[in-house]
Amino acid sequence: MSNRWVAVLSGGLSHEREVSLRSGRRLSAALRSAGLVVEEWDADGRLLTRLREHRPDAVVVALHGGEGENGSVQTILELAGVPFVGTDSRACRRAWDKPTAKAELARAGLATPEWAVLPRDTFRELGATPVLDQIVSRLGLPLMLKPDQGGSALGAQVVRNATDLPAAMVGCLAYGNTVLAERFIEGVEVAVAVVDGPDGPYALPAVEIVPEDGIYDYTSRYTAGLTDFHAPARLDEKASAAVGELAVAAHRLLGLRDVSRTDAIVAADGTVHFLEVNVSPGLTETSLLPMAVEASGGSLGDIYAGLVERAVNR
Repeated sequence: MSNRWVAVLSGGLSHEREVSLRSGRRLSAALRSAGLVVEEWDADGRLLTRLREHRPDAVVVALHGGEGENGSVQTILELAGVPFVGTDSRACRRAWDKPTAKAELARAGLATPEWAVLPRDTFRELGATPVLDQIVSRLGLPLMLKPDQGGSALGAQVVRNATDLPAAMVGCLAYGNTVLAERFIEGVEVAVAVVDGPDGPYALPAVEIVPEDGIYDYTSRYTAGLTDFHAPARLDEKASAAVGELAVAAHRLLGLRDVSRTDAIVAADGTVHFLEVNVSPGLTETSLLPMAVEASGGSLGDIYAGLVERAVNR
């Protein structure tokens, strides 16, 4: 394995570029510590030329948002015939669209907050006020609003009062053309990473998320000190098993590969509600996957080095 050399692909042009660069730097350091030769590549117009002229043994995708998670870059890597760590392009597209992922899991009988999906044109053509009134009538308050695609909680907001709904909707639409409105579930927020191993996918210890202001938004995610984390999560044995089973089920049902992270809420009655899944989990100093790896007693470099071998041997 020490003879492998890999290109860690990070950066790109999405709203999450800076976070991706931080993930790429940390992952590169971890892989080097595991004995691999690593180059850090930006996802830019030189990518295909680099792949042709200096083909790596494998690419590790550390992109967040946009083309890095919606299957676009994965399609390029597939067309170039280059092995890569991460989910294939088709499953990326399925997971990237939050309503699609929720519908897949709901059809399989897994719990997820009731939701409605509304494009910008609906508000323009039918009038914002009657549409918003109908959302509240159907789903109640509080509501979680988020873009139907995207990550890092960009544009996501909790709305507890109907008077705040129009402004929250405008803020959400700044990051996409379609809004996903969900019934807000009070409970313990957790993130569960799943890694593919020799015997199939397995869940790492859940990480409990306790943001200072109660909402795990972009600022809380990437500003040290604004969120408390507990790894493993402070759950009883039954709930711990349930969140792990949900994350593995999401990984399998959506056809994900190598590594994923499922975000969920454990309600007061013990029900675990699926929120969304991430095919390229963050790896920064405040990201959840490295915390889960540490709680498991493992090494980030060793886990990803093993995934590199899986990719090369596929």
